[in-house]
Amino acid sequence: MNIKLGIVMDPIGSIKPCKDSSLAMLLAAQKRGWELYYMEQGDLFLEDSRCHALQTRVEVRDDENDWYTLSDKRTAPLDKLDVVLMRKDPPIDMEFIYTTFLLQRAEAHGALVVNSPAAIRNASEKLYTAWFSQCCPPTRVSRDMGRIKEFLDVHNDIIVKPLDGMGGASVFRVRKNDPNLNVILETITANGATSAMAQRYIPEITAGDKRILMVNGEPFPHALARIPARGETRGNLAAGGSGEGVDLSKRDLWICEQVGPALREQGLMFVGLDVIGDYMTEINVTSPTCIRELDSLYNADIAGWFLDTVANRLGK
Repeated sequence: MNIKLGIVMDPIGSIKPCKDSSLAMLLAAQKRGWELYYMEQGDLFLEDSRCHALQTRVEVRDDENDWYTLSDKRTAPLDKLDVVLMRKDPPIDMEFIYTTFLLQRAEAHGALVVNSPAAIRNASEKLYTAWFSQCCPPTRVSRDMGRIKEFLDVHNDIIVKPLDGMGGASVFRVRKNDPNLNVILETITANGATSAMAQRYIPEITAGDKRILMVNGEPFPHALARIPARGETRGNLAAGGSGEGVDLSKRDLWICEQVGPALREQGLMFVGLDVIGDYMTEINVTSPTCIRELDSLYNADIAGWFLDTVANRLGK
């Protein structure tokens, strides 16, 4: 099957192969005989109305010490590829936004871009939970420190976090009468200049922050419960959490049913839901992870499932 796949990602030499979901996707595509092309954001450019890119052929290996080889380079319209995976990690800064506009031009000329660049812009990973409030804990988003303090007065124990972070960066647990409250809110809102999210603290975090992977709106039947290290509130693996496999509960499946149709409608084909206890806290649409951990735990091939879905979308 002669499918040409391009990927826009962070520098491939800087990834952790044993944990990287983008590498898992490339390995699965290579196994299927697809041609692979690697790009970083700076390789994309617009010529009139058409998106072009410096595209580098890449070969990948499942080897901790030697996982890729870059070879031939070409400059060509991005729509000469069949599918482009947008896998650049946050933060969602203006360069990220500009890249989604360029990718939309490739989409307009016939390339399948996954996830849909317009949907990535619209479905802010933390704010998008507001579209499914029935699934979420009490939440407030504001740049006004007084409003966040009012929210704390109501709920007594809350989590505050930036809207553009990842990996648990700058996530704080705050209790009523916390002596560090002011400095935390000053930091998280940049002294009232930047909006932040506050959510009621969910004590079930001790059992793990579950990552549920969704392919075209359908969940993998198991989640990775990321359990906080001792003395930590955050379960993120990047923050020292450990991962355990768990079956999806009835509540988890209900949350997936609530969210799945909207993901399909918007072209969000690969998404990671974060669920603590009975509540969804985030919808990750940029570069969701945990493929490799779940594959290892359940002898699965999530990237292969995802790419088969992509091939079906292409009609190949």
